[in-house]
Amino acid sequence: MVGTGMVGRGTALGAVLLSLLAVPAQAASATTTASAAGNTHSAAAGKSPAPDLAGLQAVLREALAKGAPGAMARIEDQGTVYRATAGVADRATGRAISTEDRFRVGSVTKSFSSVVLLQLVDEGRLDLDTSVNTYLPGLLPDDRITVRHLLSHRSGLYDYTNDMFDKTVPGFESVRNKVFTYQELVDLSLAKPLGNEPGAAYAYSNTNFVVAGMLIEKLTGHTVHTEYRNRIIEPLKLRDTFYVHPDTALPGRYTRGYLRPDEAGAPLVDSTRQTVSWAQSAGAMISSARDLDTFFPALLRGRLISAAQLAQMQQWTPVNSVQGYGLGLRRRDLSCGVSVYGHTGTVQGYYTYAFTSKDGRRSVTAVANTSNNVDVLNTMARTLDAAFCGKQPAASTARSAAPVDRYEDIAPGIARH
Repeated sequence: MVGTGMVGRGTALGAVLLSLLAVPAQAASATTTASAAGNTHSAAAGKSPAPDLAGLQAVLREALAKGAPGAMARIEDQGTVYRATAGVADRATGRAISTEDRFRVGSVTKSFSSVVLLQLVDEGRLDLDTSVNTYLPGLLPDDRITVRHLLSHRSGLYDYTNDMFDKTVPGFESVRNKVFTYQELVDLSLAKPLGNEPGAAYAYSNTNFVVAGMLIEKLTGHTVHTEYRNRIIEPLKLRDTFYVHPDTALPGRYTRGYLRPDEAGAPLVDSTRQTVSWAQSAGAMISSARDLDTFFPALLRGRLISAAQLAQMQQWTPVNSVQGYGLGLRRRDLSCGVSVYGHTGTVQGYYTYAFTSKDGRRSVTAVANTSNNVDVLNTMARTLDAAFCGKQPAASTARSAAPVDRYEDIAPGIARH
């Protein structure tokens, strides 16, 4: 069983939020607002600098200038909640984007999948350094591929999405309403040879977390939907988090997603409705900024897995000069010397950054409702500096922006331009 101090089903999380500040709209075509709510003394009382709300708002406006219909960020800091928004959630109606909206989180799903598997390690039902083929006999072509290799993207398994989305919109439309089995997705990967020896190198591949979903279902006898709900969603009272696969609709109030075609000047494609069956346990979850600002702090505070497994999760493989990857968890090193922990998410129509501090005391979730636009993706990365570093010299902030790796996230082929 998971260790003591972890969240139980009856634990209540959240706070009453009262709006204290609003910045008027800056343009008729795009509403821009910033607000703070809750305990206004907590940021000043802590050691960390207060978030740079003006800088945060500037980042969101820049994301709009680079092609996002809307962008938003929500910071939670020891009872104080800061919100910033710009642009629209729905281009047809003009409804302003809101930090209360639900959205597709893409690869943030990988952190949920990792938590479930690490809980199974805590329960003695899984060993990280055992061959995947021990649990799923004959599935993979090399018995040396372990569960740890999957969760750290060091298996060498080819990422089938590179071929699936080589042409962005046609690739998406071909799978928008399709329902895959896990085995079909693994077979697409195994049509190509391993990219490296197991354990030899980091190479991001969605195939790893498709296999993770297969492990969850084999070891528990339940769907990933059931395991996410029983182990994470209900205990943390995440009211906006869902795994609806293979349904195509987002429940309740949500931000619509818009996919940019490869052809310059072509109109955005509304990509909101899809099965996300091509991703499943690698990227099919729906959530909200509030819920992700609850999930990652709970994880880093040891409320979901034991201290031993949290330490395993934070054994970092270098990605580049400012990033490391653990077990379904990213570490990003910011311009001010602070490291933050969470995950990024890219799925057609949405870019997500969801990160928290080491102690879980401050978190941010930032979303832009477009994809296949690396300028927007890089711009939104700067929300992390604004949230965790406070006001910084422009040159210092610029140094924190590492180039985006084509293979950094879910559906890497659609983030390459």
